[in-house]
Amino acid sequence: MKQIISHLYTDNSGNWVIQSNDEHSMGVAKLASQFAGEFGMSEYGKVLGLLHDKGKETDAFQQYIKKESGYVPDIKICGKHQHAYVGGILAQKYYGKFSRNIFVNQIVSHHTGLHDSDEIKGIVDQEIPSEVNIYHKKEKLNRSGLNVQANDFHHLARMLFSCLVDADYLDTEAFLDKESSALRQNKDALNDLLPLLENKLKELKAKADSSEINIIRNQILQQCLKMADTPTGFYSLTVPTGGGKTLSSLVWAIKHAIKNGQKRIVIAIPYTSIIVQTASILRSIFGEENVLEHHSCVDPEQIKDERLKGKMKLATENWDYPIIVTTNVQLFVSMFSNKPSACRKLHNIVNSVIILDEVQTLPTDYLQPIVDSLKTYNKLFNVSFLFTTASQPVLSGLIEGCNPKAAFNGIDHITEIIPDDFKLHDKLRRVKLSINNEGKTYDELAEMLSQHKKVLCIVNTRRDAKEIYERLPQEGITLHLSKVMCHDHISETIKAIKTALKDNKNEIIRVVSTQLIEAGVDIDFPFVFRQEAGLDSVLQAAGRCNREGKNGLSTTYVFSLSKEHNLTKGDIQAANSARLSLGNDHDWFAPETMTSFFKQLYCRKESFDKKDIRHYLYYPTNNLSFQTAAKEFQLIEDDGVNVVVCWKNSIDLVQQLLVNGPSYMLMKKLSKYMVNINKTDFKTLADMGVVSEKKEGLFVVDYKQQYDEHIGLRTDNNWANEILIQ
Repeated sequence: MKQIISHLYTDNSGNWVIQSNDEHSMGVAKLASQFAGEFGMSEYGKVLGLLHDKGKETDAFQQYIKKESGYVPDIKICGKHQHAYVGGILAQKYYGKFSRNIFVNQIVSHHTGLHDSDEIKGIVDQEIPSEVNIYHKKEKLNRSGLNVQANDFHHLARMLFSCLVDADYLDTEAFLDKESSALRQNKDALNDLLPLLENKLKELKAKADSSEINIIRNQILQQCLKMADTPTGFYSLTVPTGGGKTLSSLVWAIKHAIKNGQKRIVIAIPYTSIIVQTASILRSIFGEENVLEHHSCVDPEQIKDERLKGKMKLATENWDYPIIVTTNVQLFVSMFSNKPSACRKLHNIVNSVIILDEVQTLPTDYLQPIVDSLKTYNKLFNVSFLFTTASQPVLSGLIEGCNPKAAFNGIDHITEIIPDDFKLHDKLRRVKLSINNEGKTYDELAEMLSQHKKVLCIVNTRRDAKEIYERLPQEGITLHLSKVMCHDHISETIKAIKTALKDNKNEIIRVVSTQLIEAGVDIDFPFVFRQEAGLDSVLQAAGRCNREGKNGLSTTYVFSLSKEHNLTKGDIQAANSARLSLGNDHDWFAPETMTSFFKQLYCRKESFDKKDIRHYLYYPTNNLSFQTAAKEFQLIEDDGVNVVVCWKNSIDLVQQLLVNGPSYMLMKKLSKYMVNINKTDFKTLADMGVVSEKKEGLFVVDYKQQYDEHIGLRTDNNWANEILIQ
């Protein structure tokens, strides 16, 4: 009988080791069936595995793999060797047209990415090569008990795709790379991690004094423990800043997951600065081997333990870790992606608890498809969601925007963990707001800040942060923080701020920052200034003020800049208008005020689905546009240019790339030294001759003078003027 090769390699003795196509298909079928079984569709996973590589039976593919591997280097390739379409045709032959987005698209696309349905029609309208064995034992597909509606179907299709892609990768890896495959074994379950968390809580309780704030934090913790014994669903934890929501939410999540048979915790956070902080706390409790930090700036190479380094690299591919800390972008873009690399992890979100931290930052332009995805994952995939924030947005009910067609259809029911009678906004009140709408010049604001020895000022734009910082007296510790600084520089500066605040010898600490510091970053200033913005942003900024309540009742000053520096049109202006519309007769910290604010904000929206994602994915289910929707679903609008700046060893890394070519890990390291700038600023730098394209798409500002150690990337040539003056 003719041997059909799927994969092969030479062993240490120079002998060829062959994995047959039957072996590979059966291995993938077993894994995909296991993955899909987590949501009651094991037979569907099995079919995907059995059929996905039927095209490897063609003479052209067998010739191709023998030639490429060196097994038969001189063999001629006759015909097309693309193999994925054959299994798709067979799937439609045996399971009918209804399988087009259940089996066919997944099989055809398992190397390239899910296609739009109209493309699939053309792909499967081909003849099956005569040498392919078209006999297939038709599997009995038990009717799924899932309640799948039109708006759910694309998620189900993508989830089946995830099962196939990961199963294919893992089985191939088990054959070709046994060392990596072995690293994926022996994971701790949440049951194993619970005692570690309980020990940490005992340790903290023993160290804590009996201050009022610690008593309140313990009450919050106990309430989370009490509310963990609840069924899967939607929950919110609304706790003012300083209430200890990071640990309390984790306690709830682990207890809730164990109670409901869920396997992992995913914590999604909007800002990398908070991710680094949160992941560090979690690693100190559970160990590095149980916490996966997954975002663009994490560098597994920093891990000294080679085995652990390897495990983390592998885990970023499919999230097979008990606890994952990631970004909102990473999570939601994966849910709407069509790419194998992004979708691969999705099946490991099944049977999990997802904590959406600082949930008020979810982009309102995409809020409807995002909330719809949460409802689907809860209903079909046994996922519980916990929304944590100090300023809870309105995510339930029906809210109409300014356009009759723009109504937001929210979640039917969200259970609040902390009851109203706790009155946390009163008990944890450590700040009052002082609002002044008289526009200030940069000089006036700098003078106001100079009156305080320890003060934080948060503004809305990079330009404003730079201008105010440069006007401050450069005495004591005076720092600037914005995204004209690269990620590594930002992390270093936040660390420097925290260190400085802990040392009482530092009399003067003044920081001017954009809003990247306002949510979740654990810092405590006696005075905070916040440029006018939405109420959620203002209260988040207030959360950086008198955090521990050591200064009685401190003040957060809300100011506006003079007319020439007024708010530009956009989300910040809309949010500020919503706040102003509330008037002044409010308790700004009361939950009902926050609810009123978000309703005011939402009624100004023209659409909660700006890119009409629903049009591409909801109707009808036999004509889904996966590829188009993925292109349109961009939480971070790609309207800028990433440039590598001269910071630490960035230029050495660029040289490595030019010599050795790009690699995933090298690009990961370089991303820490990149700044995203708008196209106007990019043109300015290009006209100055200080930015160059070292490789296609790789732009580098390699003039040291252009990257200021305090400000970050300058888009002017002040440095040149300074040299001339000297």
